[in-house]
Amino acid sequence: MSNTKNIVVLVSGGGTNLQALIDAQNKGELGNGKITCVISSKDDAYALTRAENNGIKTRTLVRKEYSDISSYSCAMRDLLLEEKADLIVYAGFMTILDENVCNAFQYKMINVHPALIPSFCGKGYYGLHVHEEALKKGVKVSGATVHFVTAECDAGPIILQKAVEVMNDDTPETLQKRIMEQAEWKILPKAVQLFCDDRIIVENHKTYIK
Repeated sequence: MSNTKNIVVLVSGGGTNLQALIDAQNKGELGNGKITCVISSKDDAYALTRAENNGIKTRTLVRKEYSDISSYSCAMRDLLLEEKADLIVYAGFMTILDENVCNAFQYKMINVHPALIPSFCGKGYYGLHVHEEALKKGVKVSGATVHFVTAECDAGPIILQKAVEVMNDDTPETLQKRIMEQAEWKILPKAVQLFCDDRIIVENHKTYIK
């Protein structure tokens, strides 16, 4: 068994995906990984409280204190290096980081997106917008995707996907809730476990689970 991998989780809000990771960790389901730090882009994010309640170190790197994406990304990169991050997980992290971070941690950053990529993804597709667009299109299934983060929004290699049925009477809110409960909170911890147990291989922009 190699050394335990340090998982750093990036958050901006309530932290429901962080909670799913904490719950998985408490059940011993993160494989050879341990959440060692939670970093928030907002100093009042409830996710920080969730981390503190579970004895996890927290730090804040407030986006609005930086003039542009580049300076913020460089500060985040330095912070992640300082925290010796082996895996970085976006859990409702609403700030786009540029190649300064993505190149320093290639194939070590993962995000969960609330749709089946390549549908309803890319710039502008976040939060309820994703579900509004899915319902507007009349799709019968939606779901969630865990993928590696690259400098291009939602374009990194896909690790896991899970489909969720869309109901006739769904609103963006009910669909969002179902996708979180049935897909996001299941496949995000699973992808973390696979990464921490060295079971993900990336070749030609595709992943293979061994």
